[in-house]
Amino acid sequence: MTSTSTPPGLARFNALEEHAALAALQEACASTAWARRLLAARPYATAEDLCAASDAAMAELTTADLQEAMAGHPPIGRPEPGDPTSAREQRGMAGASEALKAEMLELNLAYQEKFGHVFLICATGKTGEQMRDAVRERIGNAPEQEREIVRTELGKINRIRLARLLEEETA
Repeated sequence: MTSTSTPPGLARFNALEEHAALAALQEACASTAWARRLLAARPYATAEDLCAASDAAMAELTTADLQEAMAGHPPIGRPEPGDPTSAREQRGMAGASEALKAEMLELNLAYQEKFGHVFLICATGKTGEQMRDAVRERIGNAPEQEREIVRTELGKINRIRLARLLEEETA
């Protein structure tokens, strides 16, 4: 027998007061436009509905909105002190050699110089070497191409963070 009730974490998220829901969404993604679009579409029947709304909102973000979203992400290899989210997501760099960390710092700076923002990748589950190889490959992209890759990577990160938000809401 299939249940039609909303999962507990999602029900709690749907029931949050607007300011609390907005704050929770902005922890997942620093884009105000993205968070407001998701907030406006509440309540959600399923987690997949929430993720689909996230994807749709991500597709509509302007360049300025993407810049705002990226500003909420620390450089790869330098998670924000005391921020368990960035530390967890960048776990692949935690055991990296000093040489790899130094190379990543150089690559991050070169990338930021070229594109005007941090190198952004969905780092969850990736090794330091995989992240290094990705920045090496992507630094040669045209700005328009890179902006769309960043949009895709942000979408992946947002889905992971939304899933975690719903798990935390359950706990």
